[in-house]
Amino acid sequence: MSDTATLDGAVALVTGASSGIGEATAELLAEAGASVAVAARREAELEALAERIETDGGDVLVVPTDVTDREQVQAMVDETVETFGRLDILVNNAGVMLLEAAQTADLDDWHQMVEVNLLGLMTATHAALSVMEDQQSGHIVNISSVAGRSASATAGGYNATKFGVNGFTEGLRQDLTDDGIRTTIIEPGLVETELADHIPDEEIKQGARAWADSIEPLQSVDIARSIRFAVSQPQHVSINEMLIRPTQQE
Repeated sequence: MSDTATLDGAVALVTGASSGIGEATAELLAEAGASVAVAARREAELEALAERIETDGGDVLVVPTDVTDREQVQAMVDETVETFGRLDILVNNAGVMLLEAAQTADLDDWHQMVEVNLLGLMTATHAALSVMEDQQSGHIVNISSVAGRSASATAGGYNATKFGVNGFTEGLRQDLTDDGIRTTIIEPGLVETELADHIPDEEIKQGARAWADSIEPLQSVDIARSIRFAVSQPQHVSINEMLIRPTQQE
């Protein structure tokens, strides 16, 4: 990749690209010159995203994928490489936030968060590493959260997955220091996305909405710009961690 701020010739793969941070990131990476593979379960949303990218002159591949399915994840990486010839950037963005108090939590919700937020991320990383190792270059961006740094009531299950993302990514960074492959943890604070819409506990959901209405939250594009900045650095520069909060968030 070039030492300039452009990503001409680079190939990026973004999971969770059907909305929010993933959608905005795919658009900005394509705008910067990267060929982009977009992955998520919702194919119709991916197709709409791809149409916008192509209209703006970008190169895009739609790869419908459930990151909890190992075979689908491997196929996602394989199809990206078959189509574009390489893989330079993996943005592991797919995630769910199912907030519940531990005493009353549905174990299925905890399992889903672990499978999507942590194991899905790890599986995609493992699949991408074989390609990046052959290239002796690559950049893995893992979307964590402020919830990966500080735990809170009703978020224990979610905290566990994001603490796990942080620990996995730091261990990964140390594994790869001699291989030309960089890692970045992105830790957003409150972002205006659909993530909170899926909170199963209605009281917690309403509380989250009230909090979001009380301050000016980040927008998905704010996080996407930060990702684009991190992956656009010269090869010898590795931005390992970015904590990004709204100015008003305590």
